[in-house]
Amino acid sequence: MTGSSLAVALTRDLIRCPSVTPQDAGALAVIEAALQSAGFETHRLRFSEVGTPDVDNLFAKMGTGRPHLVFAGHTDVVPAGDIARWRHDPFAADIVDGRIYGRGASDMKGAIAAFVAATIDYIHTHGAPNGAISFLITGDEEGPSINGTNKMLDWARARGEHFDHCIVGEPTNVETLGDTIKIGRRGSLNGVIKVLGKQGHVAYPHRAANPAPVIARIVAALSAQPLDAGTAHFDRSNLEVTSIDIGNPAVNVIPARAQAQFNVRFNDLWTLETLKTHLLAMVEEAAGDAAVELEFMPSNAVSFLTQPGDFSALVSRAVTEVTGVTPELSTSGGTSDARFIIRECPALEFGLTNETIHAVNEHARLADIDALCAIYRRIIEAYFSGARA
Repeated sequence: MTGSSLAVALTRDLIRCPSVTPQDAGALAVIEAALQSAGFETHRLRFSEVGTPDVDNLFAKMGTGRPHLVFAGHTDVVPAGDIARWRHDPFAADIVDGRIYGRGASDMKGAIAAFVAATIDYIHTHGAPNGAISFLITGDEEGPSINGTNKMLDWARARGEHFDHCIVGEPTNVETLGDTIKIGRRGSLNGVIKVLGKQGHVAYPHRAANPAPVIARIVAALSAQPLDAGTAHFDRSNLEVTSIDIGNPAVNVIPARAQAQFNVRFNDLWTLETLKTHLLAMVEEAAGDAAVELEFMPSNAVSFLTQPGDFSALVSRAVTEVTGVTPELSTSGGTSDARFIIRECPALEFGLTNETIHAVNEHARLADIDALCAIYRRIIEAYFSGARA
């Protein structure tokens, strides 16, 4: 079976595994069997932590030494939602009019299938690489992201693995295959502001302390003042207030408390700690003498950037050679597991298009899966021929 036809077949097999996070549902076994048949050493890794679901993961490797190229991705998917709204069973992998339908087709089972097929095709042609190829496949990207990629990286480091470059198969393209490579992502931080007042009758305000004007001042301050002006590769950080809640059904009662919640998508000018310190200062200044609490939700969504260089140029050339499109190097979008991988090696993201991800009737074009397989194949060829950083 050629690399491209294998990519479509593997995509079909993976979609038919209903691996709604954190369930594996046989998806890792599909990948493991394909890689073992090509001679890969494989390790199934199950991690757990109190308060989070146990998660199955897969590490596979062929070759030794350097350079060491890693492909990373996730087999877990978000729930299908209202199945009655799907034109095709979300876990049947129906192929209609040149498209394969199913949850995970674009995000990101199609990409995993494409880089597995591309690697197997390379090995059938050239044998083992002059270096190493590995796969980091998790079942915890759409979930808490605690028992997946981050712990696999710890495990790999403990056994002496050294990665040089990584490609994550996230669906990066906006309009057409080849238009976008992600070289970084913004971080994400959620917070809740609580203003503690004193309940009382509206006719006797001197006997109460109204938290409503205070929360309004804080929200206005956070919304009005830009956090930064952006960087060469990132837009400016963005804070959005997502809820204001007083919960007071009575019109003649001054409430006892008020709260607001917000999310910040932040660039690489900030760490989680420096951002928290800055936001606390802003909240306290706007609150004045009022009693206020600021609570941050746990987060491991840090910002990261892989500086453009020889590796991004190699990937860009492969994309252009197959698609005729010159990709934009972007840092837009949400978070991904590349934020963990960047601590080990430079990481880029490139996969299918993202117009139907997490949506009803998620699908991928068969031609795009084939083309993505061809792109990954060219990347592997160039990487191990010496045309790399």
